[in-house]
Amino acid sequence: MNEEEKTESTEAAETPETPETGSAEPEASQADAAEAEAPESEVPEAPAADTEAPSEEPSSGQQDEGPAAGPDWKEMYARMRADYDNFRKRTERDRDDLAKFAAADVLKGVLSTVDDLARALDGAKDKKDDPFVSGVQLVYDGLLKTLADHGATPLDSMGEPFDANYHEALATLPSPDVPEGNVMTEVKRGWLLNGKLLRAAQVVVSAGAAKE
Repeated sequence: MNEEEKTESTEAAETPETPETGSAEPEASQADAAEAEAPESEVPEAPAADTEAPSEEPSSGQQDEGPAAGPDWKEMYARMRADYDNFRKRTERDRDDLAKFAAADVLKGVLSTVDDLARALDGAKDKKDDPFVSGVQLVYDGLLKTLADHGATPLDSMGEPFDANYHEALATLPSPDVPEGNVMTEVKRGWLLNGKLLRAAQVVVSAGAAKE
């Protein structure tokens, strides 16, 4: 073998043969045609799910509740009306009480003057014809009328049973004439203002007949 043949054989061994592109395309088209012609494999369909949920029977302890009831407007209105009427009556009563007892402190101050005039007239019983005593009597009567116009009335305690709500006991003394537990002496007169206590009466309570 000569040198030229040797070189050709070595070149042929070194350079690999590359596949021609033209030969691959017919093979791909044949594969696509085979897939298209092949019958589609039938996939078994899954059974349809039962869309209706099983009905749950209510337990014996549970009862079917109806739709939520709205507020009872008539009852609410009646309740608000009653509350308003009570508030109005209470306000009127408080206003009346304020008007009735607003002058309580002033009247208490006048009572001390009335007590002084009463003691002065009691000491001048034998001088009723004296013009000075007659003038004092007129002033005393005028004060009593003013007190009565404002709702103040004297509390009669002589001979009455002792009542801690209206009387203030200063002492307890034996008395053969007054029963035990009754008022035997009135030191300071008590007064009421519109039926309520304005000033308690200061009294001496009888202890009954003295025991030998």
